[in-house]
Amino acid sequence: MDSENRVVLNVGGIRHETYKATLKKIPATRLSRLTEALANYDPILNEYFFDRHPGVFAQVLNYYRTGKLHYPTDVCGPLFEEELAFWGLDSNQVEPCCWMTYTQHRNTQETLAVLDRLDLDTEKPSEEEVARKFGFEEAYVKGHVSWWQHVKPQIWSLFDEPYSSNAAKIIGIISVFFICVSIVSFCLKTHPDMRVPVIKNITVKTANQSSNWFVDKEETNAHLFFFYIECVCNAWFTFEILIRFISSPSKLRFIISSVNIIDYIATLSFFCDLMLQNVIPNMENADILEFFSIIRIMRLFKLTRHSSGLKILIQTFRASAKELTLLVFFLVLGIVIFASLVYYAERIQTNPHNDFNSIPLGLWWALVTMTTVGYGDMTPKTYIGMFVGALCALAGVLTIALPVPVIVSNFTMYYSHTQARAKLPKKRRRVLPVEPARPARIPGQIGSGPGSGSQNTGSGKMLGSNPPSTNSMEANIRRMNAANAKNLGGLSKMA
Repeated sequence: MDSENRVVLNVGGIRHETYKATLKKIPATRLSRLTEALANYDPILNEYFFDRHPGVFAQVLNYYRTGKLHYPTDVCGPLFEEELAFWGLDSNQVEPCCWMTYTQHRNTQETLAVLDRLDLDTEKPSEEEVARKFGFEEAYVKGHVSWWQHVKPQIWSLFDEPYSSNAAKIIGIISVFFICVSIVSFCLKTHPDMRVPVIKNITVKTANQSSNWFVDKEETNAHLFFFYIECVCNAWFTFEILIRFISSPSKLRFIISSVNIIDYIATLSFFCDLMLQNVIPNMENADILEFFSIIRIMRLFKLTRHSSGLKILIQTFRASAKELTLLVFFLVLGIVIFASLVYYAERIQTNPHNDFNSIPLGLWWALVTMTTVGYGDMTPKTYIGMFVGALCALAGVLTIALPVPVIVSNFTMYYSHTQARAKLPKKRRRVLPVEPARPARIPGQIGSGPGSGSQNTGSGKMLGSNPPSTNSMEANIRRMNAANAKNLGGLSKMA
Protein backbone atom coordinates (compact mmCIF):
# COMPACT_ATOMS: atom_id res chain seq x y z
CA MET A 1 0.00 0.00 0.00
CA ASP A 2 1.06 3.59 -0.61
CA SER A 3 0.49 4.54 3.03
CA GLU A 4 3.15 2.07 4.17
CA ASN A 5 5.74 3.89 2.04
CA ARG A 6 4.95 7.28 3.57
CA VAL A 7 6.36 8.82 6.75
CA VAL A 8 5.04 11.69 8.90
CA LEU A 9 7.51 14.16 10.41
CA ASN A 10 6.34 16.57 13.10
CA VAL A 11 8.90 19.38 13.27
CA GLY A 12 8.18 22.17 15.73
CA GLY A 13 4.45 21.43 15.70
CA ILE A 14 4.11 21.41 11.89
CA ARG A 15 3.49 18.01 10.29
CA HIS A 16 5.24 17.10 7.07
CA GLU A 17 4.49 14.00 5.05
CA THR A 18 6.73 12.45 2.43
CA TYR A 19 7.85 9.11 1.06
CA LYS A 20 10.49 7.00 2.79
CA ALA A 21 12.30 6.66 -0.53
CA THR A 22 12.65 10.45 -0.64
CA LEU A 23 14.56 10.47 2.64
CA LYS A 24 16.89 7.77 1.32
CA LYS A 25 18.11 10.04 -1.49
CA ILE A 26 20.76 11.62 0.73
CA PRO A 27 22.43 8.83 2.73
CA ALA A 28 24.33 9.22 6.00
CA THR A 29 21.92 11.87 7.28
CA ARG A 30 19.55 11.90 10.24
CA LEU A 31 16.40 11.50 8.15
CA SER A 32 17.84 8.63 6.12
CA ARG A 33 18.23 6.54 9.31
CA LEU A 34 14.70 6.82 10.70
CA THR A 35 13.40 3.68 12.43
CA GLU A 36 10.51 2.96 14.75
CA ALA A 37 12.98 2.10 17.51
CA LEU A 38 13.90 5.77 17.96
CA ALA A 39 12.76 7.53 21.12
CA ASN A 40 11.08 10.37 19.23
CA TYR A 41 8.73 7.98 17.36
CA ASP A 42 5.10 8.10 18.48
CA PRO A 43 3.40 4.76 17.64
CA ILE A 44 -0.07 6.10 18.43
CA LEU A 45 0.17 9.05 16.00
CA ASN A 46 2.59 7.14 13.76
CA GLU A 47 4.95 10.10 13.43
CA TYR A 48 8.41 11.29 14.36
CA PHE A 49 8.67 14.42 16.48
CA PHE A 50 11.63 16.85 16.27
CA ASP A 51 11.73 20.00 18.37
CA ARG A 52 13.53 22.01 15.69
CA HIS A 53 12.91 25.12 13.57
CA PRO A 54 10.01 24.35 11.20
CA GLY A 55 10.89 27.07 8.67
CA VAL A 56 14.38 25.71 8.06
CA PHE A 57 13.07 22.14 7.89
CA ALA A 58 10.80 23.09 4.99
CA GLN A 59 13.92 23.93 2.97
CA VAL A 60 15.67 20.78 4.25
CA LEU A 61 12.80 18.56 3.11
CA ASN A 62 12.70 20.41 -0.21
CA TYR A 63 16.40 19.57 -0.57
CA TYR A 64 15.57 15.86 -0.26
CA ARG A 65 12.83 16.21 -2.87
CA THR A 66 14.56 18.38 -5.50
CA GLY A 67 18.27 18.09 -4.67
CA LYS A 68 18.58 21.90 -4.35
CA LEU A 69 19.18 23.60 -1.01
CA HIS A 70 17.89 27.16 -0.73
CA TYR A 71 18.38 29.65 2.09
CA PRO A 72 15.29 31.15 3.80
CA THR A 73 15.66 34.92 4.08
CA ASP A 74 13.73 35.13 7.37
CA VAL A 75 16.31 33.05 9.28
CA CYS A 76 19.65 34.14 10.72
CA GLY A 77 22.72 32.54 9.17
CA PRO A 78 24.14 30.86 12.32
CA LEU A 79 20.70 29.34 13.07
CA PHE A 80 20.56 27.94 9.54
CA GLU A 81 24.02 26.39 9.98
CA GLU A 82 23.01 24.83 13.32
CA GLU A 83 19.91 23.31 11.79
CA LEU A 84 21.84 21.88 8.85
CA ALA A 85 24.39 20.40 11.25
CA PHE A 86 21.57 18.77 13.23
CA TRP A 87 20.06 17.16 10.13
CA GLY A 88 23.53 16.06 8.98
CA LEU A 89 23.70 18.27 5.87
CA ASP A 90 26.60 20.29 4.47
CA SER A 91 26.13 24.08 4.38
CA ASN A 92 28.33 24.30 1.27
CA GLN A 93 25.49 22.73 -0.74
CA VAL A 94 23.54 26.01 -0.73
CA GLU A 95 22.54 27.06 -4.25
CA PRO A 96 24.50 29.91 -5.95
CA CYS A 97 21.39 32.10 -6.08
CA CYS A 98 21.25 32.14 -2.27
CA TRP A 99 24.99 32.07 -1.55
CA MET A 100 25.49 35.85 -1.31
CA THR A 101 22.55 36.24 1.08
CA TYR A 102 23.61 33.21 3.11
CA THR A 103 27.24 34.29 3.60
CA GLN A 104 26.35 37.78 4.83
CA HIS A 105 26.35 36.55 8.42
CA ARG A 106 29.97 35.46 8.05
CA ASN A 107 30.98 38.99 7.06
CA THR A 108 28.98 40.26 10.02
CA GLN A 109 30.78 37.90 12.39
CA GLU A 110 34.16 39.04 11.04
CA THR A 111 33.11 42.67 11.53
CA LEU A 112 32.03 42.01 15.11
CA ALA A 113 35.35 40.25 15.80
CA VAL A 114 37.21 43.31 14.50
CA LEU A 115 35.13 45.63 16.69
CA ASP A 116 35.93 43.43 19.70
CA ARG A 117 39.65 43.89 19.00
CA LEU A 118 39.17 47.67 18.69
CA ASP A 119 37.77 47.70 22.25
CA LEU A 120 34.99 50.20 21.52
CA ASP A 121 32.76 49.06 24.37
CA THR A 122 32.39 51.38 27.34
CA GLU A 123 30.92 48.71 29.60
CA LYS A 124 32.88 48.23 32.80
CA PRO A 125 34.40 44.73 32.93
CA SER A 126 33.84 42.43 35.88
CA GLU A 127 36.51 41.73 38.48
CA GLU A 128 37.08 38.25 37.05
CA GLU A 129 37.66 39.67 33.56
CA VAL A 130 40.09 42.24 34.96
CA ALA A 131 41.99 39.51 36.83
CA ARG A 132 42.20 37.43 33.64
CA LYS A 133 43.39 40.45 31.64
CA PHE A 134 46.17 41.36 34.07
CA GLY A 135 47.27 37.79 34.72
CA PHE A 136 46.39 37.26 38.38
CA GLU A 137 43.34 35.06 37.91
CA GLU A 138 44.66 32.37 40.25
CA ALA A 139 45.25 34.88 43.04
CA TYR A 140 41.74 36.24 42.51
CA VAL A 141 40.19 32.78 42.75
CA LYS A 142 42.14 32.02 45.95
CA GLY A 143 41.32 35.46 47.39
CA HIS A 144 44.97 36.54 47.78
CA VAL A 145 44.99 39.73 45.69
CA SER A 146 47.80 42.12 46.67
CA TRP A 147 47.40 45.88 46.87
CA TRP A 148 49.38 46.40 43.65
CA GLN A 149 47.20 43.90 41.78
CA HIS A 150 44.21 45.83 43.04
CA VAL A 151 45.58 49.29 42.17
CA LYS A 152 47.26 48.44 38.84
CA PRO A 153 44.02 47.94 36.82
CA GLN A 154 42.61 51.15 38.23
CA ILE A 155 45.67 53.14 37.14
CA TRP A 156 45.56 51.55 33.68
CA SER A 157 41.89 52.35 33.18
CA LEU A 158 42.52 55.88 34.45
CA PHE A 159 45.15 56.66 31.79
CA ASP A 160 44.20 54.33 28.92
CA GLU A 161 40.40 54.03 29.04
CA PRO A 162 38.96 57.56 28.91
CA TYR A 163 35.34 56.45 29.30
CA SER A 164 35.80 54.11 32.24
CA SER A 165 35.10 56.75 34.92
CA ASN A 166 34.74 60.48 35.50
CA ALA A 167 38.34 60.73 36.69
CA ALA A 168 39.48 58.96 33.51
CA LYS A 169 37.51 61.48 31.45
CA ILE A 170 39.33 64.32 33.20
CA ILE A 171 42.70 62.66 32.52
CA GLY A 172 41.67 62.18 28.90
CA ILE A 173 40.70 65.85 28.55
CA ILE A 174 44.08 66.89 29.99
CA SER A 175 45.91 64.59 27.57
CA VAL A 176 43.99 65.92 24.56
CA PHE A 177 44.66 69.49 25.74
CA PHE A 178 48.42 68.95 25.86
CA ILE A 179 48.39 67.24 22.46
CA CYS A 180 46.55 70.17 20.88
CA VAL A 181 48.76 72.76 22.61
CA SER A 182 51.92 70.95 21.50
CA ILE A 183 50.81 70.78 17.86
CA VAL A 184 49.60 74.39 17.79
CA SER A 185 52.89 75.51 19.34
CA PHE A 186 54.88 73.49 16.80
CA CYS A 187 53.02 75.19 13.95
CA LEU A 188 52.98 78.76 15.30
CA LYS A 189 56.69 78.94 16.05
CA THR A 190 57.38 78.82 12.29
CA HIS A 191 55.38 82.01 11.65
CA PRO A 192 57.61 85.06 10.93
CA ASP A 193 55.78 87.20 13.47
CA MET A 194 56.45 84.59 16.16
CA ARG A 195 60.20 84.46 15.63
CA VAL A 196 62.97 86.58 17.14
CA PRO A 197 65.87 87.73 14.90
CA VAL A 198 69.43 86.84 15.87
CA ILE A 199 71.37 90.11 15.69
CA LYS A 200 75.12 90.07 15.39
CA ASN A 201 77.57 93.00 15.57
CA ILE A 202 80.10 92.91 12.74
CA THR A 203 83.24 95.04 12.88
CA VAL A 204 84.93 96.10 9.64
CA LYS A 205 87.97 98.19 8.79
CA THR A 206 87.62 101.18 6.52
CA ALA A 207 90.12 102.45 3.94
CA ASN A 208 91.73 104.92 6.37
CA GLN A 209 92.54 102.03 8.76
CA SER A 210 89.74 102.92 11.16
CA SER A 211 87.26 100.35 12.45
CA ASN A 212 83.55 100.51 12.11
CA TRP A 213 80.74 98.17 13.07
CA PHE A 214 77.16 97.49 11.96
CA VAL A 215 74.29 95.23 12.96
CA ASP A 216 73.44 92.20 10.81
CA LYS A 217 70.47 89.83 11.13
CA GLU A 218 71.73 86.37 10.29
CA GLU A 219 68.72 84.20 11.17
CA THR A 220 65.60 84.02 13.28
CA ASN A 221 64.76 81.71 16.16
CA ALA A 222 61.45 80.81 17.71
CA HIS A 223 60.37 82.83 20.70
CA LEU A 224 61.51 81.50 24.07
CA PHE A 225 57.90 81.15 25.15
CA PHE A 226 57.42 78.22 22.76
CA PHE A 227 60.37 76.42 24.36
CA TYR A 228 58.71 76.57 27.78
CA ILE A 229 55.44 75.31 26.29
CA GLU A 230 57.26 72.35 24.72
CA CYS A 231 58.96 71.57 28.04
CA VAL A 232 55.64 71.46 29.93
CA CYS A 233 53.91 69.39 27.24
CA ASN A 234 56.73 66.85 26.92
CA ALA A 235 56.95 66.57 30.70
CA TRP A 236 53.30 65.47 30.70
CA PHE A 237 53.87 63.07 27.78
CA THR A 238 56.85 61.50 29.55
CA PHE A 239 54.88 61.11 32.77
CA GLU A 240 51.97 59.57 30.87
CA ILE A 241 54.20 57.08 29.02
CA LEU A 242 55.88 55.92 32.23
CA ILE A 243 52.60 55.49 34.12
CA ARG A 244 50.96 53.58 31.27
CA PHE A 245 54.02 51.36 30.82
CA ILE A 246 54.20 50.49 34.52
CA SER A 247 50.49 49.68 34.77
CA SER A 248 50.06 47.99 31.37
CA PRO A 249 48.73 44.40 31.43
CA SER A 250 51.26 43.32 28.76
CA LYS A 251 54.58 45.13 28.48
CA LEU A 252 55.44 43.62 25.09
CA ARG A 253 52.10 44.55 23.56
CA PHE A 254 52.47 48.05 24.95
CA ILE A 255 55.96 48.49 23.45
CA ILE A 256 55.10 47.29 19.95
CA SER A 257 51.88 49.32 19.71
CA SER A 258 52.05 51.69 16.72
CA VAL A 259 50.53 54.65 18.59
CA ASN A 260 52.96 54.17 21.47
CA ILE A 261 55.93 53.98 19.08
CA ILE A 262 54.93 57.36 17.66
CA ASP A 263 54.74 58.71 21.21
CA TYR A 264 58.23 57.39 22.04
CA ILE A 265 59.85 58.89 18.96
CA ALA A 266 58.08 62.25 19.33
CA THR A 267 59.12 62.57 22.97
CA LEU A 268 62.70 61.43 22.32
CA SER A 269 63.04 63.90 19.44
CA PHE A 270 62.37 66.77 21.84
CA PHE A 271 64.99 65.58 24.33
CA CYS A 272 67.51 64.97 21.53
CA ASP A 273 67.01 68.51 20.19
CA LEU A 274 67.38 69.89 23.70
CA MET A 275 70.62 67.98 24.26
CA LEU A 276 72.12 68.95 20.91
CA GLN A 277 71.30 72.62 21.41
CA ASN A 278 73.14 72.62 24.73
CA VAL A 279 76.11 70.54 23.57
CA ILE A 280 76.53 72.00 20.06
CA PRO A 281 74.83 75.40 20.04
CA ASN A 282 76.16 76.51 16.62
CA MET A 283 75.78 73.20 14.83
CA GLU A 284 75.64 73.27 11.04
CA ASN A 285 72.73 71.72 9.16
CA ALA A 286 70.44 72.31 12.12
CA ASP A 287 67.48 72.56 9.74
CA ILE A 288 67.90 68.89 8.87
CA LEU A 289 67.53 67.91 12.52
CA GLU A 290 64.49 70.17 12.86
CA PHE A 291 62.92 68.30 9.96
CA PHE A 292 62.86 65.10 12.02
CA SER A 293 60.90 66.90 14.73
CA ILE A 294 57.91 66.77 12.37
CA ILE A 295 57.21 63.39 13.95
CA ARG A 296 55.57 65.36 16.75
CA ILE A 297 52.67 66.07 14.42
CA MET A 298 52.03 62.33 14.43
CA ARG A 299 50.82 62.70 18.00
CA LEU A 300 47.43 63.37 16.47
CA PHE A 301 47.07 59.60 16.16
CA LYS A 302 46.95 59.45 19.95
CA LEU A 303 43.48 60.90 19.66
CA THR A 304 42.29 57.49 18.45
CA ARG A 305 42.22 56.40 22.10
CA HIS A 306 39.63 59.09 22.75
CA SER A 307 37.51 58.80 19.59
CA SER A 308 35.79 55.67 18.31
CA GLY A 309 35.20 57.39 14.97
CA LEU A 310 38.95 57.66 14.31
CA LYS A 311 39.39 53.98 15.22
CA ILE A 312 36.67 53.04 12.75
CA LEU A 313 38.24 55.25 10.05
CA ILE A 314 41.66 53.63 10.47
CA GLN A 315 40.09 50.16 10.47
CA THR A 316 38.21 51.10 7.28
CA PHE A 317 41.48 51.80 5.47
CA ARG A 318 42.89 48.51 6.77
CA ALA A 319 39.86 46.59 5.51
CA SER A 320 40.09 48.43 2.17
CA ALA A 321 43.79 47.69 1.68
CA LYS A 322 43.17 45.57 -1.42
CA GLU A 323 41.04 48.25 -3.07
CA LEU A 324 43.57 50.96 -2.21
CA THR A 325 46.42 48.85 -3.60
CA LEU A 326 44.43 48.31 -6.79
CA LEU A 327 43.80 52.07 -7.00
CA VAL A 328 47.50 52.87 -6.65
CA PHE A 329 48.42 50.23 -9.24
CA PHE A 330 46.05 51.60 -11.89
CA LEU A 331 47.03 55.16 -11.02
CA VAL A 332 50.73 54.43 -11.52
CA LEU A 333 49.95 52.57 -14.74
CA GLY A 334 47.97 55.52 -16.09
CA ILE A 335 50.61 58.04 -15.03
CA VAL A 336 53.37 56.22 -16.91
CA ILE A 337 51.25 55.72 -20.04
CA PHE A 338 49.97 59.29 -20.31
CA ALA A 339 53.35 60.81 -19.43
CA SER A 340 54.91 58.94 -22.35
CA LEU A 341 52.06 59.82 -24.70
CA VAL A 342 52.12 63.55 -23.91
CA TYR A 343 55.91 63.69 -24.25
CA TYR A 344 55.84 62.37 -27.81
CA ALA A 345 52.58 64.18 -28.69
CA GLU A 346 54.14 67.56 -27.92
CA ARG A 347 57.14 66.76 -30.14
CA ILE A 348 55.15 65.82 -33.25
CA GLN A 349 54.19 69.40 -34.10
CA THR A 350 56.30 72.53 -33.96
CA ASN A 351 56.09 73.74 -30.39
CA PRO A 352 58.62 76.39 -29.28
CA HIS A 353 57.05 76.58 -25.80
CA ASN A 354 57.15 72.86 -25.03
CA ASP A 355 56.93 72.22 -21.27
CA PHE A 356 57.51 68.48 -21.59
CA ASN A 357 61.24 68.20 -22.06
CA SER A 358 61.39 64.67 -20.61
CA ILE A 359 59.13 61.83 -19.56
CA PRO A 360 59.91 62.32 -15.81
CA LEU A 361 58.48 65.85 -16.10
CA GLY A 362 55.46 64.33 -17.79
CA LEU A 363 54.97 62.02 -14.80
CA TRP A 364 54.34 65.04 -12.61
CA TRP A 365 51.84 66.46 -15.10
CA ALA A 366 50.03 63.11 -15.42
CA LEU A 367 49.79 62.73 -11.63
CA VAL A 368 48.33 66.23 -11.21
CA THR A 369 45.90 65.70 -14.09
CA MET A 370 44.67 62.24 -13.11
CA THR A 371 44.01 63.37 -9.54
CA THR A 372 42.00 66.34 -10.96
CA VAL A 373 44.21 68.86 -9.16
CA GLY A 374 45.54 70.75 -12.20
CA TYR A 375 48.14 73.25 -10.98
CA GLY A 376 48.57 74.66 -14.49
CA ASP A 377 52.36 74.85 -14.31
CA MET A 378 52.64 72.45 -17.28
CA THR A 379 50.09 72.41 -20.10
CA PRO A 380 50.07 70.81 -23.55
CA LYS A 381 50.16 73.30 -26.44
CA THR A 382 49.42 71.07 -29.44
CA TYR A 383 46.08 69.59 -30.43
CA ILE A 384 47.32 66.04 -30.06
CA GLY A 385 48.71 66.90 -26.60
CA MET A 386 45.37 68.43 -25.61
CA PHE A 387 43.59 65.26 -26.72
CA VAL A 388 45.96 63.17 -24.60
CA GLY A 389 45.33 65.52 -21.67
CA ALA A 390 41.55 65.07 -22.00
CA LEU A 391 41.93 61.28 -22.01
CA CYS A 392 44.23 61.52 -18.99
CA ALA A 393 41.66 63.55 -17.01
CA LEU A 394 38.81 61.14 -17.87
CA ALA A 395 40.88 58.11 -16.99
CA GLY A 396 41.83 59.70 -13.67
CA VAL A 397 38.21 60.38 -12.73
CA LEU A 398 37.19 56.79 -13.49
CA THR A 399 40.22 55.24 -11.77
CA ILE A 400 39.75 57.16 -8.54
CA ALA A 401 35.94 56.89 -8.46
CA LEU A 402 35.73 53.09 -8.77
CA PRO A 403 37.20 52.04 -5.35
CA VAL A 404 35.51 54.87 -3.44
CA PRO A 405 32.12 53.11 -3.02
CA VAL A 406 33.86 50.06 -1.53
CA ILE A 407 35.67 52.22 1.04
CA VAL A 408 32.44 54.08 1.89
CA SER A 409 30.61 50.76 2.23
CA ASN A 410 33.22 49.43 4.66
CA PHE A 411 33.04 52.58 6.77
CA THR A 412 29.23 52.45 6.83
CA MET A 413 29.33 48.78 7.83
CA TYR A 414 31.73 49.33 10.75
CA TYR A 415 29.94 52.48 11.90
CA SER A 416 26.45 50.92 11.79
CA HIS A 417 27.61 47.86 13.74
CA THR A 418 29.26 50.12 16.32
CA GLN A 419 26.06 52.09 16.78
CA ALA A 420 24.03 48.88 17.05
CA ARG A 421 26.40 47.44 19.68
CA ALA A 422 26.12 50.63 21.71
CA LYS A 423 22.31 50.23 21.86
CA LEU A 424 22.37 46.58 22.93
CA PRO A 425 21.27 45.87 26.52
CA LYS A 426 24.19 45.26 28.82
CA LYS A 427 22.45 42.44 30.73
CA ARG A 428 20.53 39.70 29.01
CA ARG A 429 18.07 37.20 30.42
CA ARG A 430 19.60 33.87 31.24
CA VAL A 431 18.13 30.90 29.37
CA LEU A 432 18.06 27.67 31.37
CA PRO A 433 19.04 24.39 29.68
CA VAL A 434 16.25 22.02 28.67
CA GLU A 435 15.83 19.04 31.00
CA PRO A 436 15.61 15.63 29.28
CA ALA A 437 12.17 14.06 29.26
CA ARG A 438 11.61 11.40 31.90
CA PRO A 439 10.78 7.89 30.64
CA ALA A 440 7.27 6.57 31.16
CA ARG A 441 6.94 4.00 33.96
CA ILE A 442 4.65 0.98 33.90
CA PRO A 443 2.31 0.84 36.91
CA GLY A 444 3.38 -1.76 39.45
CA GLN A 445 6.90 -2.05 38.08
CA ILE A 446 9.84 -1.15 40.29
CA GLY A 447 12.99 0.13 38.69
CA SER A 448 13.55 0.90 35.06
CA GLY A 449 13.05 -2.54 33.62
CA PRO A 450 14.05 -6.15 33.93
CA GLY A 451 17.68 -6.76 34.51
CA SER A 452 18.33 -3.25 35.66
CA GLY A 453 19.77 -4.48 38.94
CA SER A 454 17.84 -2.00 41.08
CA GLN A 455 16.51 -2.91 44.51
CA ASN A 456 13.71 -1.25 46.39
CA THR A 457 14.51 -0.26 49.93
CA GLY A 458 12.10 0.47 52.70
CA SER A 459 12.66 4.18 52.47
CA GLY A 460 11.54 4.28 48.86
CA LYS A 461 15.05 4.83 47.47
CA MET A 462 16.62 2.63 44.81
CA LEU A 463 20.15 1.40 45.38
CA GLY A 464 22.45 0.88 42.46
CA SER A 465 19.86 2.04 39.89
CA ASN A 466 21.07 2.75 36.36
CA PRO A 467 19.40 5.08 33.87
CA PRO A 468 17.00 3.27 31.53
CA SER A 469 18.22 2.57 28.05
CA THR A 470 16.35 3.62 24.90
CA ASN A 471 15.39 0.04 24.03
CA SER A 472 13.84 -0.62 27.44
CA MET A 473 11.86 2.61 27.23
CA GLU A 474 10.48 1.71 23.83
CA ALA A 475 9.60 -1.82 25.05
CA ASN A 476 7.72 -0.38 28.02
CA ILE A 477 5.80 1.97 25.77
CA ARG A 478 4.83 -0.90 23.47
CA ARG A 479 3.64 -3.00 26.43
CA MET A 480 1.53 -0.09 27.68
CA ASN A 481 -0.03 0.38 24.23
CA ALA A 482 -0.79 -3.36 23.98
CA ALA A 483 -2.37 -3.38 27.47
CA ASN A 484 -4.50 -0.38 26.62
CA ALA A 485 -5.67 -2.07 23.40
CA LYS A 486 -6.68 -5.25 25.31
CA ASN A 487 -8.59 -3.25 27.92
CA LEU A 488 -10.45 -1.38 25.21
CA GLY A 489 -11.31 -4.67 23.48
CA GLY A 490 -12.63 -6.19 26.72
CA LEU A 491 -14.82 -3.18 27.44
CA SER A 492 -16.29 -3.30 23.94
CA LYS A 493 -17.20 -7.00 24.40
CA MET A 494 -18.90 -6.32 27.78
CA ALA A 495 -20.89 -3.58 26.18
